[in-house]
Amino acid sequence: MAQAWKCSGLRWSADGPVLAWEGGRRSALTWGKRVAFGVADGGVRTCVGARGHACPIRVAVSARSTGARCEECARLDRAHSVAADTIADDPRPYHVYLAWFGPGMTKVGITAEERGSARLLEQGAVSFTWLGVGPLMAARRTEELLRAALRVPDRIPYADKRAVRSALPGTEAERAAEITELHARAVTLGGWPESLRAEPCQPVDHVREFGLAEAPAAVGEVTELVAGGAVGGRLVAAAGPDLHLDTGGGVVVVDTRLMRGWGLIPVDADELAVPVREFKGALKERGVQDGLF
Repeated sequence: MAQAWKCSGLRWSADGPVLAWEGGRRSALTWGKRVAFGVADGGVRTCVGARGHACPIRVAVSARSTGARCEECARLDRAHSVAADTIADDPRPYHVYLAWFGPGMTKVGITAEERGSARLLEQGAVSFTWLGVGPLMAARRTEELLRAALRVPDRIPYADKRAVRSALPGTEAERAAEITELHARAVTLGGWPESLRAEPCQPVDHVREFGLAEAPAAVGEVTELVAGGAVGGRLVAAAGPDLHLDTGGGVVVVDTRLMRGWGLIPVDADELAVPVREFKGALKERGVQDGLF
């Protein structure tokens, strides 16, 4: 039987997306590359642990969980999380940003300045601009100010992001219009922390970096992996944690967070033997695989 590998998720490097695996192995992803894997028959999805430590009891977790952690490991993972607002004394400077994922989908967020735009790539932001930079608590207060005064959310569900990727406006200016308008309104608000330095509106567009400019529209998304199931297709785009795979009968989105915790093995057939939620219409008959991942 083929050796089973444990996926650590999708990472964004300077050269583009890569799949990370337990043990340090990485698989570079390029447009057109064949991505094909199966789930070990009889396998069980187990907790991936927290903050670099394995789950001590290897608890079985839901196939639909994007966190892939048991309740205790999830609690430990968030115990020292900036996103969970459990850290107040981080001395690093933080960026406040506006990120756009599609029409009517703009959010405000913060990320450590030293991380650059990595956080925006991880979230699948189609366009973004910096708003300001300063100490963590000043960045937090500014984030809260925009949420209250401009009603800009700090979270947008991934399902909503996926659903609009196939109908994005055609130009960078159109895709940047909402964050440009919100940036202009935000800098005129009263109540900005004095320690936060405002930054000019300079939208950055990720459509080409994600491969979405030429990719066919996705017709559905994988909702979970199952023991004995398989996924195979040609990579046409990637955004955030998502792989857009052309399965031969349509492009299907695979959230790589659903791959974590499973034992994955190579497969030599182009198939989609896992549950899929259709965006619209029926998935067509699939073609034949011509390579291995």
